[in-house]
Amino acid sequence: MIRYKKLGYVALNVSNIEKSVEFYRDIVGLELVEMKEDIAFLRCSSDHHNFVLYPSDRPGLKRVAFEVEDENQLTVAVEKLKKAGVTATELAKAESDSLYQGKTIRFFEPNTGVTFELYNEIKQLNEPYIPKVKGVKPSKITQLGHAVVDVEDDKFDGALQFFMDVLNFKISDFSGDRIGWSWMRAFPNPLHHTFAMVRGTETKLNHIAFMIEDFDSIGIGRNRLIDNEIPIVFGPGRHKPSGSIFLYFLDPDGLTMEFSNGMEEFPEESPREPRLLAPNLETLDLWGGTPDPRFGAVGEIEKGK
Repeated sequence: MIRYKKLGYVALNVSNIEKSVEFYRDIVGLELVEMKEDIAFLRCSSDHHNFVLYPSDRPGLKRVAFEVEDENQLTVAVEKLKKAGVTATELAKAESDSLYQGKTIRFFEPNTGVTFELYNEIKQLNEPYIPKVKGVKPSKITQLGHAVVDVEDDKFDGALQFFMDVLNFKISDFSGDRIGWSWMRAFPNPLHHTFAMVRGTETKLNHIAFMIEDFDSIGIGRNRLIDNEIPIVFGPGRHKPSGSIFLYFLDPDGLTMEFSNGMEEFPEESPREPRLLAPNLETLDLWGGTPDPRFGAVGEIEKGK
């Protein structure tokens, strides 16, 4: 079985690189590491990058990348994918070097078309990541948290089976008589979810989350968003599944981002069983909030073939 360290990075397509870099650096608090051929590499850890922006006229999700425990996990992944009829391509050294990564494989999840990447190491920067924002106090980001996608109804069950049986993701909680939400962790990473799916009418990005250090960072972030006239589309509130405090907001392209604090963690051995949660608003927010219609509305997935 494949063993993961963490969600390594998310790559987004954005319509205006300069505007998006300014937003993610000055409002969200990521550090711009470098610009390379109109591609922006940003970080919220010691990794060279945790967030990558590509220019495109179709804003949304380009790919999702996970760091695995060691190089042997890549061999395991290739074999598991092959048995499932999915081809994993090892990146040429020139491309993996351009991403400052070690051995890297890339494949397309067959139900959603989402591009996934697995790698065994990434360049570590000497200087520590220190969150900074323009002119005000920053929210203390600790790591990239999770990615969530909407999956069209007739593809959802196949995708869920693929993540469990092939990629070795573990369900932490699910919701609905027919599963409508599935929150999954990349085993043995302890976070309640590093990837989640929502049953919907189309396949698209739902949101990307950044983990923050403390509750105060939620309030600080909220005030910074309001001061800069950034739309807040849900929260602050508390999710029932993970127990985390949340705040959702929109980037310049209308993509939904989240600040998240206090997520449940699972032990590798003898974790609790997944819970079947009611498919209602209280599951999404114990404080009784309702998401704005713009929440998760924008985010085309750049689908692999």
